[in-house]
Amino acid sequence: MKNIANLYKETRQSTVDLSKPLQKEDFIPQPENFVSPPKWHLAHSTWFFEEMILKKFMPNYKIFDKDFSFLFNSYYQTIGKRSKREHRGVITRPNVDEVMAYRAYVDENMNALLYNNEDENLAELVTLGINHEQQHQELFITDLKYIFYCNPIFPVYDRNRNDVNDVLGIDAKMVEVKEGIYEIGTNGNDFFFDNEQGRHKVFLHDFKISNSLVTNGEYLEFIEVGGYNDFKFWLDEGWTWRQENNIEAPLYWTKEKTGDWQIFTLAGLQPLNKDAILSHISYYEASAFATWKGMRLPTEFEWEAASHLFDWGKRWEWTNSAYLPYPNFSIAEGALGEYNGKFMINQMVLRGASVATAPGHSRNTYRNFFHPHFQWQYSGIRLAK
Repeated sequence: MKNIANLYKETRQSTVDLSKPLQKEDFIPQPENFVSPPKWHLAHSTWFFEEMILKKFMPNYKIFDKDFSFLFNSYYQTIGKRSKREHRGVITRPNVDEVMAYRAYVDENMNALLYNNEDENLAELVTLGINHEQQHQELFITDLKYIFYCNPIFPVYDRNRNDVNDVLGIDAKMVEVKEGIYEIGTNGNDFFFDNEQGRHKVFLHDFKISNSLVTNGEYLEFIEVGGYNDFKFWLDEGWTWRQENNIEAPLYWTKEKTGDWQIFTLAGLQPLNKDAILSHISYYEASAFATWKGMRLPTEFEWEAASHLFDWGKRWEWTNSAYLPYPNFSIAEGALGEYNGKFMINQMVLRGASVATAPGHSRNTYRNFFHPHFQWQYSGIRLAK
């Protein structure tokens, strides 16, 4: 278990490192219910190890605080009652120092548990917990960015982290993929989430897929020709969403300060770089842009089958696939069965990874999923036809 123990330690420290640029007041706000405060992420990822592992594998384990199971349970109904998601920002107590003490306490017990322990069931659960925390590291960044964006002075998280100024530096072209039968899903050799299971064959017709992601400049053309005001490019539900929420551009694009397009980054407000990769786009916007271009979004099966033909990992890429179970998928017993399966409704699949994804946490079978109106993740567009 030495390797797992080291990875556990590194992962836990990486989460704490993300919080180092913050001031105490930054740990608490929750401007929307889809966003969780940084303090909550720090506590919930710790709760997972206490609830799922220490209580089960460490005899006579003494819980840190009896209220924490209620406060920091996310959606696990099997485990019991929990605070409302929209109330996470009003949890001023326990304070940040107490949450950090909670992390230290759980880490101390986890280190003792992992020392000279060769239980395979324990190793599997700890590996799942590590990957769960890596997911929350990305959410920590995406949620914090939204929190800072809601502050009218657009505060800086890290001046050296202009997170959406990256360019691919390649000539965009469409890559041909021949029709045929392709295998989709994990081969089971490395870690995977249960929604990647059920490796199966799919038949794909001939298609083309871009070797490049859409840039800010390309998307700006869509805006400037009135793409947000022409219903014929939009799915009906997307058009309603755009109108009801007065959406006129990707999230974090603003003309508020200068009259010219700027974009909010982790390094603060910056001029819009037209050559940079588009980010923070909803499925509705991605679909409308693709329709305007006379193309479409790839299905998740096309994306996976073609993923060796292009570089990926800078943005989560919307696909034209609903989030559904693979063949022979089954929900596990107990709380862990609530991890993915119960969300397989009204959500779209994204593939790849992003600049906020933890190192080592990406693979071409990974199935991310969100409701089609969400913009706050590092989501982008790859076109197909």
